[in-house]
Parts: sequence; C-alpha cells; structure tokens
Amino acid sequence: MPDAVLVLNAGSSSVKFSVYALGERDRLALDSKGQVEGIGTQPRFVAHGSDGAKLRDEAFAISGADGHDQALRRLGGWLRERLADDRLLAVGHRVVHGGVEFAAPVAIDASVLAKLESLCPLAPLHQPHNLAAIKAIKTQMPGLPQVACFDTAFHRHHPELADWFALPRRFYDEGIRRYGFHGLSYEYIASALPEVAPEIAKARVVVAHLGSGASMCGLRDGRSQDSTMGFTALDGLPMGTRCGALDPGVVLHLNRAHGMDADAIERLLYHDCGLKGVSGISNDMRDLLASDDPKAAQAIDLFVWRICRELGALAAALGGLDGLVFTAGIGERSPEIRARVCARAAWLGIELDDKANRSGGPRISTSASKIAVYAIPTDEELMIARHTLAVLRQA
Repeated sequence: MPDAVLVLNAGSSSVKFSVYALGERDRLALDSKGQVEGIGTQPRFVAHGSDGAKLRDEAFAISGADGHDQALRRLGGWLRERLADDRLLAVGHRVVHGGVEFAAPVAIDASVLAKLESLCPLAPLHQPHNLAAIKAIKTQMPGLPQVACFDTAFHRHHPELADWFALPRRFYDEGIRRYGFHGLSYEYIASALPEVAPEIAKARVVVAHLGSGASMCGLRDGRSQDSTMGFTALDGLPMGTRCGALDPGVVLHLNRAHGMDADAIERLLYHDCGLKGVSGISNDMRDLLASDDPKAAQAIDLFVWRICRELGALAAALGGLDGLVFTAGIGERSPEIRARVCARAAWLGIELDDKANRSGGPRISTSASKIAVYAIPTDEELMIARHTLAVLRQA
C-alpha cells in the first residue's frame, strides 16, 4: 500500500478513524474506516474498506481506567497488519476548540498540547477526549507527527462584529467571544460547492449542519460570515441532547430556585436537553419521526422552527440569500426534515422538488426556485487528512 494518513475523531465512548492512501500529486483516497466503540462499557473494534466491505469486527476487553489508550492500541495493532510501519506519515485529529490562538491546523508539540488543555472548559463534552487520543498516540508512536485540526478555525476570519457579545470589553480581551463550530464540515462544503453547485459557490449560502450536534453557517464566497454556535457548542439550534440558545437568566434561575451548581447545570444543558429533553423519548431524530407520541412531534416542530428562525437571521447577516445546503446526519438522510424546513421557508422563494428531495439530490429545489437548495454529504475526515498532509509538507 502507498503512504497513508490516519485521521482520528475521539469522543467519550468511541474513537472513529479513517485511513487515507496517498496517491500521485498528493491525492488522498479513502482506504478504510471504522471505530472503536463502547469504550467504558462493551468495547468493540469495527473496520470497513472503502467499498463498505467489513474488514474486522471483534469485541475485546479493557482493563483499568485508560480506555482510550487501550482502544488506540487495538487500532494500532490492526494498522500494523494492514500497513507497513514506515508507511504511516502522520495522524490528523479533530480538535473541537482552538480558542483565539489557533486559526489554522497546527503540528502538535508539548506547548500546543498545553494550550489545548487550557481550552477544555470551553468544550467539556469533546475537548478532553480529543486530547486523550493525542496523548495515547504520543505514548504509543512517539516519533509520528500529529496535527490538530480545529472546528473553530474556519470561523476565525469572519467579521469582527460576529465575534462580540455585549459584555464589558475586558471579557472579550480574555477570550470570551463567539467562535463558531463545525468549521471542518463547513470548510468541506465550501470546497465542494464549485463542483457540485457552481452557481452558488461564490454567492450567499446558508449551510445547515444537522446532526446530533447541529448548527448553521452563513457563507459568502465560501468564507464564514456568521454561525449559530458561539462561545461553546451549546449555542444556537436545539440538538440531540444540548439545549441550543438559552436566555442566560434561565441559568441564574436554575442556580437560585433549584439549587443547581455549575456542574449540575452543565450536565443538564449538555446531556439532558434538546430533542431528548423536549420529547422525553429519544435524542435520535429517526426515533422521533417514527413515534406517534405528541411530545415527539413537538420536539421535531421546535427543531424545524428554530432552523427556520436562524435561516432568516443568517440571510439578514448575509444581506440576502442565494442558496441553502443541508448536510450531516439529519441534513443528508432525512427528506422529511428537509421538506419541513423548506415548506416553512417558502416565503424566501424556496420551491422544493419533492422527487429530488426523496432521492437525496444533490439539488433538491426546482429550477424555478429563487433559492437553490442542495443536500450535500459532508466529509470532515477528508478535510482533516488534507490539512494534515499540508502541515506535513510545510514542515
């Protein structure tokens, strides 16, 4: 096999991976992908080839507390079988928060790692687990270059006004500002538009990244202008288990009237809100769409309502709208949610092509629609692989 780049996306209970083979002119092609899932409960290693064929599926035991380290040892053993040791060029990591300092992918050293550690309070659901994978690779493969690719970086060049909260200036100077997230997904979509949707590639486009984590971003000429997430990944749209935008007075009320401390409020807002909290049934949109419980319907209606409200706000920020793109798990795979959003947004001149929407697009609006609407699969892993290779080549 040719030289390869490994991409890791580490969460609390899983480590997702993708292996990209390097071809002529540094073209990257997916070789294999999979995950170690069930870390902390019933760990299982699953790998598939680029054609979807299953390459490995096995349960294994983890002893002790450091589940990520042992999960990556299992992955490392499989990679050594599949690749020669000297064929793996580097590892690229998805890191959720890059703070003020990191506006582009960066090679990881001790100084960078320390700075990323300091950002853990800003993304407690993700950052510690992202860094656990970096530390495990550093221990197991100490000579292998590692690159951090940030979900915040794509937004760091948006207009300065999009950064600000109306707080005293000293807090902004301390880094309390709107960062935006899902940047790797938006960056990939921006890179795909010239080929998939050239008529809107340089226009005013809102991208709706709708999944368990959900946000929206306004693009002009392929660059972020504003987004629905802010200081943390709690902001904006309601998500699978996260609340989305919330009057800060609610937090004060929870503290004073319910006696909830910061840790209890954090658990509530990250783990027990969103679709799960409103429905009381599930955080999975598929479960809610299949349910006849009125609380499930209410959760879906709220999700769609908030998407359309943010669509209007982002269109205003862009000074108009030329295109709408759905992406990520729900955005790519749920024609029902796409149809509901487009129906509520018909005032913008959106006219949905029902047949194209059911078939998945990529264009799902009619030729007469004033706004071009697309469903485009995102590929954050390929974006990370590209960045990792670019950093490696610059070294």
